[in-house]
Amino acid sequence: MTALAPPSPLSLLREAQGVLELPRLLLRSPRLARQPRGDGGPVLVLPGYGAGDASTVVLRAYLRLLGYRARGWGLGRNQGHVPTLMPRVQERVAALARQAGRPVSLLGWSLGGYLARETARDRPELVAQVVTLGSPVVGGPKYTAVGEIYRRWGVDLDAVEQAVEARYAKPLTTRVAAIYSRGDGVVAWRACIDERSPNVEHVEVETTHLGLGICPEVYEIIASRLARRN
Repeated sequence: MTALAPPSPLSLLREAQGVLELPRLLLRSPRLARQPRGDGGPVLVLPGYGAGDASTVVLRAYLRLLGYRARGWGLGRNQGHVPTLMPRVQERVAALARQAGRPVSLLGWSLGGYLARETARDRPELVAQVVTLGSPVVGGPKYTAVGEIYRRWGVDLDAVEQAVEARYAKPLTTRVAAIYSRGDGVVAWRACIDERSPNVEHVEVETTHLGLGICPEVYEIIASRLARRN
């Protein structure tokens, strides 16, 4: 197996092509509107590192069109400090579950997907299912384009990788659809593959990391997976 490594600088440059997904999304809108309808269930959408709810506006609008009660996470910009963010996300999920009287579906982009997965690991009774978009589940930030930022903060990336690995001692029992792309210029695609949890379905698409949030094929996959009732 090829050793894990962060994406190359050339891959990061290709991320600009992600904006090309927007016109494709618009062209596919009639087909997307015919995807399986939601049942009014709650969906919490978590943004990636450095982003906030503005980055998921289009995605949440689409989920509402399908009939879901899609919410932003409401925690401002994702600053990337998982130990601080995890309890806040879990509180948010618990509040939504109480309001809805049912578990919440979680949809997370990049680091947001990792937070979604680990919330489901810790509080499976609160989470109906998880969908992740280009989310690193191996190594934390070590195999991403932002790893150097963490190093400058003084973060020991090897220690973070070990901590991420240690989390697998507690099984992830919630159903997860992990969407990833080999063209991802921010997160090494191999770091998105969970070989430890049998209930994780990996779905490959062709786009960039930034394009994952507006790619029509991704939207179809999300609609299909959220519509599964069991």
